[in-house]
Parts: sequence; structure tokens; C-alpha cells
Amino acid sequence: MPAIDVHNLTKVYPVAIKQPGLAGTLRHFFRRQYRQVKAVNDVSFSIGAGEVVGFLGPNGAGKTTTLKMLTGLIYPSSGQVSVAGHTPFQRQRSFLEQITLVMGQKQQLIWDLPTLDSLRINGAIYDLSAQELRDRIHELADMLDLTEKLTQPVRKLSLGERMKAEMLAALIHRPKVLFLDEPTLGLDVNAQMAVRKFLQIYNQRYQATIVLTSHYMADITALCDRVLLIYQGTLIYDGSLNNLVEQFAPYREVTAEFAQEVPAAALEPYGEIQSIDGCKVVLLVRREDLTKIVSQALAQLPVHDLTVTDPPIEDVIGKVFDAGIV
Repeated sequence: MPAIDVHNLTKVYPVAIKQPGLAGTLRHFFRRQYRQVKAVNDVSFSIGAGEVVGFLGPNGAGKTTTLKMLTGLIYPSSGQVSVAGHTPFQRQRSFLEQITLVMGQKQQLIWDLPTLDSLRINGAIYDLSAQELRDRIHELADMLDLTEKLTQPVRKLSLGERMKAEMLAALIHRPKVLFLDEPTLGLDVNAQMAVRKFLQIYNQRYQATIVLTSHYMADITALCDRVLLIYQGTLIYDGSLNNLVEQFAPYREVTAEFAQEVPAAALEPYGEIQSIDGCKVVLLVRREDLTKIVSQALAQLPVHDLTVTDPPIEDVIGKVFDAGIV
């Protein structure tokens, strides 16, 4: 049985229509009209146990609405959803004990109390024994490098430390399915790397299923082999990140550093010139021509150093959303 199974999931919101001015306000008060907005439209996918899947889309695409339906916070307009063998909107205790939702812009820790006190409250909610709670706090705090911070009030923690503490609190009951909505939002590079490393270890240790939304593509490339792309409420791609790159970026970036400056005209046969900075040149070369072009460049040009990379994943994802369909 998949950890998450979604069929034809749809969420429609009625949105009130109001004309400007006093007359519009009066009509809106006595005879309100609505239009139907599909935040999520006929979405279907399945995620196996232990998978780490990126869930991507521009702002307003329906990502958070979908996550809220998967966690049972809102009721779908139509469709079927199964998470950990349960129907989310029934909000059964056995279901809630197997999932968690971490939102980068929300907090569950009590601001003026030490993190440890909030963890004890969570332990009581999930009926953990004192020994179980101590063992899990010790294990997770060690993984997150947070042990020395647990006795400080939450308001005294840095943003990165607070996010780690939120993660610890959300995982104290050892859930099997993790929904993470922008978990590295606002964190510096070091804190982002620490959260990614922790999630990798947690996934490997407990075979937890993770659904991750993030605007930081480094989170996705570091953690996810598979991505789901949602655009205007519709799922437009479900597949590997590598296939997406190959489909929407049929070129590679070749950065060459020459022993001496080379005229632009001499570089034109080797690919599309992206930039020239003295002896350093960046070219776009089609994937199927890469081997031939690189061989010719090494043989015919004064190459001092040469690297080949994929274009930034942000550019690839941006092209997908600009196209609106895959």
C-alpha cells in the first residue's frame, strides 16, 4: 500500500464578488454573489513508503492547499485521499500519530518557555512514557546539534536554532509521513544545510515518507529524486528531477578559461555565447553535441581550464512554469 494515494483531488472555494463604491457595497451586503475558484483541480499521484518527493509550484499554485487536504486540515471538494492507510479529514488519532506537518512560517513552540517544556507537553499529548520521551529528545537533539539549547527560552534562540527546535517538536512522536512546507524559509546557508542533513538521516533511519515544498531549489536537489509540479491547481509533471532537466534544458553550460583572449567570432561555431569576461567564456552547447564540441575546443583553442555543468535548476523550473504544461 502506498504511503500516500491521491485520486482526482479537487478543492473549490467560493469567492465573493464585490463591485466598487457604495452601491456595490450595498448589493454585496443584501445579495451577495460568488464565483467558484478551483485551488486544486483533479490532482492524482501516489507516493511509496520511504520516498522523498519535492512538491513544487509558483505562489498560489495550490501546494499548501494540497498539503492541508493531505493532513486533514481542510475537507476536499471531491476526490479520494489515503495517507498512511487513513482518510485524512476524519482526523483519527491513529492517523495523527503517524503524520506531521512543519510549516516554515508557523510555530508550535511556546515563545517564553524553554524548548524542553514544549517537548514535554508534546510527549504527554502522544502518551510517551518519561523514558521514551527522554530517549527521543536525546536522539533527535543529538542529530540536530541542539542539546545545549533545549533549556533556553524559545525567544532566545536564533532563527536556525528555532527551526531545528520546531523540527524536533514535530518529530517527537516519530511519524511515518512528514509534510514539510518551506522548512528552511529564511534560514542562512549553514542552517539550511543542517536541516537537509537531518532530514536525510531521519529518512534513512526510519524509512519515513517526506513531501517537501520549498522555493530553495538546493533543498530539492539535495533531498529529492522525484518531483511533482503543480501549476494553477493542476499537476503538470510527476517524475524524476533528472528527466525534467533533460526535457526542459536540452543544453549544458561549458565554462572555458583560455590562456589568452579569444575573439567572439572564433567562438561562435562552438555554441551560443552566454558571457565573455576576459579569458573566461560561458557557452551553451546542446547535449547531443557536447562531446564533439568539447573535443574540438580542446584541440583547436588555447584552453587552460574547462568545466561542464547543467544550467541552474531554478531556470529549468521557471521554464516549465512559463510553459504551463509538460
